[in-house]
Amino acid sequence: MNDPAKAPEDLDPNSILIAEYQYIAQTAFQANEDRSRVSTFYLVSVASFIAAVFTTLDDGVVQTNFIWAFFFLFAGLSLYGLFTLLQLARLRNAWYESVGAMNRIKDYYIQHPGLPDLEAAFAWRGKSMPPKLKLTSVTFLSALQIAVLACIMAGTAAAYWALAMKIAWLPVAAGIGLAFFIMQMVFFWWMLRTKK
Repeated sequence: MNDPAKAPEDLDPNSILIAEYQYIAQTAFQANEDRSRVSTFYLVSVASFIAAVFTTLDDGVVQTNFIWAFFFLFAGLSLYGLFTLLQLARLRNAWYESVGAMNRIKDYYIQHPGLPDLEAAFAWRGKSMPPKLKLTSVTFLSALQIAVLACIMAGTAAAYWALAMKIAWLPVAAGIGLAFFIMQMVFFWWMLRTKK
């Protein structure tokens, strides 16, 4: 039988370090891609909001032929924001699972004393991984930005609906916007909850 404390001859510490470096490079690339997705949502939302304000107002009076069109536009944008937020949560989960898998490989290499001291080369190990739901992470801050924008979009959609129904739009917009913000953050937390 093989001695588990003895390093197998085919374990090459250089190959694991190369794989680790390639993973880090790929993760950095993906992080930039994710940030551009958030930025795109921000630009589309703000541009739509400005266009709606200037298009619907004519001498201070809201033109009714645009009300329903902008209701559907902003309702769609708020759903787009929710889906973007859920994608961020799923990407964070996927990243966390990948880091966990890499840490298992690292631990396997470190447990073989015949290899060089690899423990000093790795920044993260199983116990030193950051939490999934870290309030200072770029993922959480991006999620917060998306949730705020999406709640503004939902509130704006509710305001246009209230205008179409000829009821007071401000309380409806504020209530729907706040409820949508809370719902998004609950979904985000739920998707990132730590599995026991």
